Amino acid sequence: MSTLLPLPAMIPTRLLLLFALLPICLCQSLQGVLIDCGADVGSVINGLEWLPDSGYISAGSSKVIVREDLVQTLFTVRSFPLSNNVFKKFCYEIPVDRTKKYLVRTTYYYGGVNGNTNPPVFDQIVDGTLWRVVNTTEDYLRQEASYYEGVFMPTGKNLSVCVAGNTYTDSDPFISALEIVPLWDQLYNSTDFRAHALSLVARHSFGYDGPVFGYPDDQFNRYWQPFGADAFPLSNPQELAVSGIWNLPPQKVFHTRLSKSLVEPLTLNWPPGPLPGGVNYSIALYFADDHASDSNNSRAMDITINGVPYYRNLIRTPVGLVVFSSQWPLAGITNLTLSPAPGSTAGPLINAGEVYQVLPSGGKTLARDVIAMIDLRNHFHNAPADWSGDPCLPSRYTWTGVTCSYGPRIRILSLNLTSMGLAGLISPRISRLTALSSILLGNNSLIGTIPDLSSLKALQNLHLQDNRLGGIIPPSLGTLQNLREVFLQNNNLTGQVPPNLTGKEELALRYTPGNPLLIPPP
Repeated sequence: MSTLLPLPAMIPTRLLLLFALLPICLCQSLQGVLIDCGADVGSVINGLEWLPDSGYISAGSSKVIVREDLVQTLFTVRSFPLSNNVFKKFCYEIPVDRTKKYLVRTTYYYGGVNGNTNPPVFDQIVDGTLWRVVNTTEDYLRQEASYYEGVFMPTGKNLSVCVAGNTYTDSDPFISALEIVPLWDQLYNSTDFRAHALSLVARHSFGYDGPVFGYPDDQFNRYWQPFGADAFPLSNPQELAVSGIWNLPPQKVFHTRLSKSLVEPLTLNWPPGPLPGGVNYSIALYFADDHASDSNNSRAMDITINGVPYYRNLIRTPVGLVVFSSQWPLAGITNLTLSPAPGSTAGPLINAGEVYQVLPSGGKTLARDVIAMIDLRNHFHNAPADWSGDPCLPSRYTWTGVTCSYGPRIRILSLNLTSMGLAGLISPRISRLTALSSILLGNNSLIGTIPDLSSLKALQNLHLQDNRLGGIIPPSLGTLQNLREVFLQNNNLTGQVPPNLTGKEELALRYTPGNPLLIPPP
């Protein structure tokens, strides 16, 4: 498996140093939700329980990959139709604790399920945040799966993880596996997750030459890749008692290291590959020394990144430490240099490192609007397939038929679901969408009654024609001062047409033909 390089971020902040002051980490079972996308039954793999995805998504279809040497979670994918769905998102919705942050990992293995030689390129989204572009082509040509990791704070009771076609997508987007793991408060807590999210660029165990490892070595199942086994690797001669370091890296990363036995600099091209300019990152570097430091700082070293001082006079200890920056600008090839500090008699070393891109949070639609839209969706028998996740965000990925306002408060301004084949009821909670100016639901198969819309003071257009609605025309419609069009023809309405509607000269009111039991005003 491999990770690809992510997209731009924000501004750098100060550098901090934190020693092992946190409680000792006790090994425990992995918490969270692991979803085998497209599978119809659950499974247990390496002691981890994987669930079928039917309880978390209703859109898309399951497809099977015919290849015998795959891990079980790659045998199936969920695929989503691209036709007429560019910039339409399809979302898994996972119940979460909105006060916690979560590690989110998506895994993709194409397997030729769309019939094309190369896999499609598409977007992935978490809640209202455009996470990044999914491009698995290079990995797939190497017959490898691709995974992406990020850390996100939910914006509501559900965390939505979505895939969506963009202008480069040439076949149906898909997903193989999805993992949502809650993280402890002290992990990555230098980032303000109300305003930002983190997207993984690289996470490496230096000097290690084995396969990628996660749980149970890492209690949060973060994936650690090998790095630099051919560049000054060294196994620690003793088991270091490293525990409680900020971010809680696994003990295993301190079993190996990259180091120099001579008192000379150690330079690494890390993270590997060029990085886009104008991008900022969260960087954490992990160190542990099998020798205790002395009063003369004989084991101190300086750290620079691309020649810029990152930390000076770092004194390594057997208990371990981490040096981190919550935001740091990088561009192009990155050189990490560890140099013995003046007076040091020991060569440099490093055990592990993580780099995340800092993403601006996409925000969220006003909660009352989201709740109302979910209730409206649940009352429809066949709402549009992309009606999941945030209704308005990201701004290019609004729900079908939904128009929104963008500013300090993101609101839903109009609903246009004309001729969408809708059935079911119009939820009374539509009255909570108080910024609505248009409700256009004509030419569907809606039943039930017209709800009280008196709270919609901005409503101008109400089109409910050509449905199967019954009951009376609510007299409260006559109290809406901005109302300009009310189309109700070809329904099963009864009672009298409210006089306060017929007396409005500026109102275009249509209730015939149809509605044979409706009594015209006197």
